[in-house]
Amino acid sequence: MTANLLDFDLEGLAAFCEQLGEKRFRAVQLFRWIHQKGASDFAQMTDLARSLRDKLPAVCTITDLPVLSRQDSADGTIKWLFDVGDGNAVETVFIPEDDRGTLCISSQAGCAVGCRFCSTGHQGFSRNLTTGEILAQLWHAEHFLRRHLQRGERVITNVVMMGMGEPLQNYHALVPALRAMLDDHGYGLSRRRVTVSTSGVVPMMDRLAQDCPVALAVSLHAPNDALRNDLVPLNRKYPIAELLDACLRYLPAAPRDFITFEYCMLDGVNDQPEHARELLAVLRQHGERGVPCKVNLIPFNPFPDSGLTCSPRAVVQRFGQMLNEGGVVTTVRKTRGDDIDAACGQLAGDVLDRTNAAQRLAQRRQASERPIRFVQKERQA
Repeated sequence: MTANLLDFDLEGLAAFCEQLGEKRFRAVQLFRWIHQKGASDFAQMTDLARSLRDKLPAVCTITDLPVLSRQDSADGTIKWLFDVGDGNAVETVFIPEDDRGTLCISSQAGCAVGCRFCSTGHQGFSRNLTTGEILAQLWHAEHFLRRHLQRGERVITNVVMMGMGEPLQNYHALVPALRAMLDDHGYGLSRRRVTVSTSGVVPMMDRLAQDCPVALAVSLHAPNDALRNDLVPLNRKYPIAELLDACLRYLPAAPRDFITFEYCMLDGVNDQPEHARELLAVLRQHGERGVPCKVNLIPFNPFPDSGLTCSPRAVVQRFGQMLNEGGVVTTVRKTRGDDIDAACGQLAGDVLDRTNAAQRLAQRRQASERPIRFVQKERQA
């Protein structure tokens, strides 16, 4: 079986070249051709020795992901649907802004966490992506955009691991991909401009701090364990206090001096003034001095069968104002690409539900609705 060179960070590629009897500088040359120039044909790599160029096609490939579809939003957002085999597909989103170009990358086909407000989690989990499948999303998007926009310089300045899947549950494939993104011979991205979003896999947060600390975004979405247990089931294993402890441990290694907390605004669920006050207390009083952080409020992007609706704009603004006035820097995420279902929480692709996620979520909603109806009847009586 031939190796896919997108599966390697620079150290892995150097080890592969050593097996072929080649020196490390050949790996550097290869790495630059692949990631900086977007080459997939070894014959193009003119500064490689001809003997090596002739040897490589028999032992390795540079394998892109097949594109099932590409959609272009009116606001410039682009969404790709990539085929990863066995009926599975993953989505990748490019978001252009005046001062940056951000690529949202998937790490799994589907997701096993099952957050109530996330379309991907609603569809269940199929499998982890390989390092090559993670990197191929960046490789394809970067070099497509250079051709499409007729620009020779870097187009993608920021990468967020916020697409389909929980990145820290695919740790062994994630870290080499991050290292390739950061490598000066690869994409040369700053650690501040590469963000891993997690729902709170505490042990892997600790490992990431040691192995490859990049910016961290934590999907919080609730100010207390009872509510977060319902919205983010992983909270039952790693409750809020443990999660915030892990955030404090991560900060000394982090490229930024704060953690970003994502908070999806759900109408009547987690968006009331009492929730804002409780969230302020949790963030400011945890540990000796609180958790240095910024909060990013995310207007919920509805999808079929979620049973949830987005908080009204005035409610979102009031919530954010309360946090800001309480001393926690808070922003509201601008919705982009919602006309092509590319906004936060909408990515689903064509994944196979092998965990009966849809059935479990429906049962959970029914269980949570029963006591609410019972209380309402009592009050009416």
